[in-house]
Amino acid sequence: MKRRAVLVLSFAAALATVVAGPAAAAVLPPVTAQDNILGRVDAPVTVVEYASFTCPHCADFHTQVLPAFKAKYIDTGKVRLVYRNLPTSPANLAEAAAGVALCAAPGRFFDVAEAFMTHQATLSTTGTRPWFDAAVAASGKTRDQIGACLQAPATQATLQAQIDGAAAAEVEGTPALFVNGRRLTDHSLEGLSDAVDPLLRRR
Repeated sequence: MKRRAVLVLSFAAALATVVAGPAAAAVLPPVTAQDNILGRVDAPVTVVEYASFTCPHCADFHTQVLPAFKAKYIDTGKVRLVYRNLPTSPANLAEAAAGVALCAAPGRFFDVAEAFMTHQATLSTTGTRPWFDAAVAASGKTRDQIGACLQAPATQATLQAQIDGAAAAEVEGTPALFVNGRRLTDHSLEGLSDAVDPLLRRR
C-alpha cells in the first residue's frame, strides 16, 4: 500500500465518531487562539467559515470569491477570516486533508488550504497522491513531520473540536459562513459585501 494511502487511512481511522444531531440551541463557538485566522487578528469584522477540502462548493468559494474578498476586505484590515474544518464525503480524504492543514508550519495553514482547494478538481483524474503532495509541499513540513503530527492526539482533538463546534452552530453543510456571528446564505462577493459594509459603517 502506498505511503499516502496509509497516511489517509490511518488518520481517518484515528478520528472519533461524529455525534449526529443538532445542538439544543445554535451557538457559534467564539474565536480563540487555536483558530486559523487570515487577516488582522483585531479586525472589526469576523467571518467564520466552516468548510471541507473535498467540497466542490467550498473550492468554488475559495477560488472564485475569496481572492476578491481578500483583496477588498482582509488585506485592508477590515475583516478577518476564521477557517474551521467540517469534513464531508469522502470522509477519509476530507479528514486527512484537514489534518495536513492543521499540521502545517505556523503561518502556512492557508497555503495548504489554497493547495487543496485549487487542485481539488483534479482528484478524479490524477488521484489523491498529487493532491496531498501539493498540500504537503505548501505546509512547510516534511512528509515524516506531517505523518507524525497526524497521529498526535492533539491534532485529532483539534479537528474533533471544530466538528463539534459546527454541530453546536447547527451547521449541516459546507461552506457555511457567519459574519459577526450571523449566518450568511449568499456566499457571493456581493452577498458578503452586503453583510460586511453596514458593520463597517457603524464604527
